[in-house]
Amino acid sequence: MHSRRDFLQYALNAGFAFGAAGLGANVTRALAQQKLTQDDLLKFDAKGQVTLLHFTDVHAQLKPVFFRPPDTNIGVGDYAGLPPHLVAEEFLDYFGIDKGGPLAYAHTMVDYVDLARTYGRLGGLDRTATLVKSIRAERGDDKVLFLDGGDTWQGSYTSLKTNGQDMVDCMKLLKPDAMTGHWEFTFGEDRFLELVDAMGYPFLASNIFDAEWDEPAFEHTAYFERGGVKVAVIGQAMPYTPIANPSWMFPKWSFGIRPDVLQANVDAARAQGAEIVVLLSHNGFDVDRKLATVVSGLDVIVTGHTHDAIPHAIEVAGTILMSSGSHGKYLGRIDLEVKDGKIAGYNSTLIPVFSDVIAPDPEMAAKIDEVRAPYEAEASRVIGRTESLLYRRGNFNGTWDDLICQGIMEERDTEIALSPGFRWGTTLLPGSDITIDDLYTETSMNYPAVYRLEFTGAQLKDIMEDVCDNLFNKDPFLQQGGDMVRVGGFTYACTPDATIGSRITDMRLTGSGDLIEAEKSYTVGGWASVNEGVEGPPIYDLMEDYITKKSVVSLDPDAAAVKVIR
Repeated sequence: MHSRRDFLQYALNAGFAFGAAGLGANVTRALAQQKLTQDDLLKFDAKGQVTLLHFTDVHAQLKPVFFRPPDTNIGVGDYAGLPPHLVAEEFLDYFGIDKGGPLAYAHTMVDYVDLARTYGRLGGLDRTATLVKSIRAERGDDKVLFLDGGDTWQGSYTSLKTNGQDMVDCMKLLKPDAMTGHWEFTFGEDRFLELVDAMGYPFLASNIFDAEWDEPAFEHTAYFERGGVKVAVIGQAMPYTPIANPSWMFPKWSFGIRPDVLQANVDAARAQGAEIVVLLSHNGFDVDRKLATVVSGLDVIVTGHTHDAIPHAIEVAGTILMSSGSHGKYLGRIDLEVKDGKIAGYNSTLIPVFSDVIAPDPEMAAKIDEVRAPYEAEASRVIGRTESLLYRRGNFNGTWDDLICQGIMEERDTEIALSPGFRWGTTLLPGSDITIDDLYTETSMNYPAVYRLEFTGAQLKDIMEDVCDNLFNKDPFLQQGGDMVRVGGFTYACTPDATIGSRITDMRLTGSGDLIEAEKSYTVGGWASVNEGVEGPPIYDLMEDYITKKSVVSLDPDAAAVKVIR
C-alpha cells in the first residue's frame, strides 16, 4: 500500500510536477514548508551571558535570493579536506546532514534545482530583521552583540544607483554594534567616509593605516558590556583590498594582515579589562584559521570575505571560528558562557534564512520598499529568459560568467574573454526571466569598463598563473580571496597543488583546439580592471544588449573550460 508521500514522489518522478508554477511543485513546496517553521529555525540551546550574532557578505541583497553553493572548493596544503573545503555529499557526510532536506539545500549544490523549487529562496533583510529581533527579545538587548562583517553596500542595482545609501539606511534598522569592510571602499574615499558617518555605529579596521604617516586610519577596537561581561571587538578589513580592487579609489590608506598590530591591539584590550576579545574579520576563512595560531588572546573570530558557510563554529588553537556565508542566506549565532574572565562553554549555529518560513519584519519591509521605490520599475524590467541554471560560485567556473564571456566575445569582437572570479552574484533557476535586478547582482560595481586589448600567449599564461596563486598558495597569508578567473574562447588544465608558474598547462583555443602560443598575440576582452582610465562600455550595458538580442539564453553546464588535475 502506498502512502501519500510515495504517491507524490512517484508523481514527481513521472513528470507530474511540471515546473515551478506547476501543481506538483506547489504541493511539494507547501508540504516541505509545513515541516519547517520559524520556531524551528530559532530553536537553540541558549547558553551563558553573551550572544554574538554575525552577518556578512550580503552584497546589497535586500530581498530573498537563490544562491547555489559551490561545486568545487579546493583546499591546499594543511587545509586540504578541511571545512570549508568540502562540497556536495562530502560536506553532508562530514556534518551529518541528510540528503534532500532543508540543510542540504542551504549548504550544498546537491539536487539544487529540485530543492530550490521545494524550499524557495533564502535571505531578505526583512527576514533577517525578524530573527535578530526575536533573539534580542529572547536574550535581552543587554546580552546581544550584532556584528556586520562587511561587503554590505555593494552588489545590486539600487546600491549602485544610490551609492550605497539604500544599504546604510536599511542596515541602521538592524542596529549593528560594529562593522568592518572590503567592497565598501570601491565607492571611493569621499563617499565611503560619508556613509561611515551616516551609519551611527563604529566602522572598525585595525589593519588600515594612513599611507603617508603610517598611523591607524580608523578606530580599531570597540568596547561593550554584555551580560555583565566586558567584551572587546577588534575590526579587520580585507587586507588585500588595494590589490583586489583599484587602489586609486582610496590612495591615502594602506592595508595588510598586520598580525603584529593585531596582537598589540588584543593585548591593549586585555589591559583595558576585556574578558572576551572578538575579531570581526573580513580576512577569509583560511587566513583567519592561520591567524588564530599566530595571534594569542583571541577568543572568537567571526570571519567573512570567502562566503563560506558551515553549520557551526569550529575551534582552532583555542579560538572559536565562525563563518556565516553570504547574500543574506544565514545568520550566525554564538552563545558564550564566561567564568573568571574566560570562556567556560559555548554553543553555536548557522541559521538558514528561509524566506517562505520566516515572517517579514514590517519595519524593515517598509524601509526596503521605500528605498527601492524610485528604481523598482527599471529593476524589475525583463530583458530575457534563461533555459539554464545561471550561477557563479565555484573555484573555476559558473554559468553566469560563461554567459558574460560569450557576451564580451560577441559584443567586443574578441577571440578570448576573461571574467573575474568574484564570489558575489546570485542564481537564476531554469525557466526564469532575467531582469535588470538579476543582471546587476552579477555586474554592479564602480569600475565596470569592458576593455579590448592585445595579449600575447605568455601574458595570458602569466595572468592565469598569478590569479591561481592567489587562490591556491599553500600559505593562507598569501591568498587574496576570490575564485579563479573565468575564461571564454580557450580551455586549460590546472594543478592546484603545484607551484606558481607550473599550475596552468595545455591552454588551447576552443574553436580550433590549437595550443595558445607564447609569442602570438590574441584579442582579449575583459572587465573590472583595477587600472585607472580603462576605456570600454560598462559590463552591465554590454550584457543588457547581448541578453536582449539573444532573448533566450541556454548554456551547457558540462562545457567546463578547465580540467583540474589533483
